[in-house]
Amino acid sequence: MLKLVESPGHQKKTLSENNQLPDQFQRELVQMFKLLSDETRLRVLMYLYRETELHVSALCERLQQSQPAVSHHLALLREAGLIGCRRDGKHNFYSIRQTHFHRVVAQLFQNIADPGKLEFRFDEFTVTPQRKSGA
Repeated sequence: MLKLVESPGHQKKTLSENNQLPDQFQRELVQMFKLLSDETRLRVLMYLYRETELHVSALCERLQQSQPAVSHHLALLREAGLIGCRRDGKHNFYSIRQTHFHRVVAQLFQNIADPGKLEFRFDEFTVTPQRKSGA
């Protein structure tokens, strides 16, 4: 079971009068889903999630792609704020920026939530928003 936790300082955004997602959030979602629609970028995120942190050469081996191709995908994910980079000697190490990714996903579910239900089901997965203690 996945649990979404509202991050500290996160302001609740509601649907506008036209029942639309807030404009900035909608742009972020479109950008994120465009990036995730590419199989290679999705695999990059899956490897980074599994391994916590990988350098470009390790990703090239796992993806069986050239360094320029992998670097291009990494640059797009980094510009979108989904991954971060740490340099150590000659290697750049990449990892998922979980706070940003979780914030966007949590806000998506907050905007599509049925106020009477506290969970969302997608096939065999259940996503349950978890409230902060003391709230």
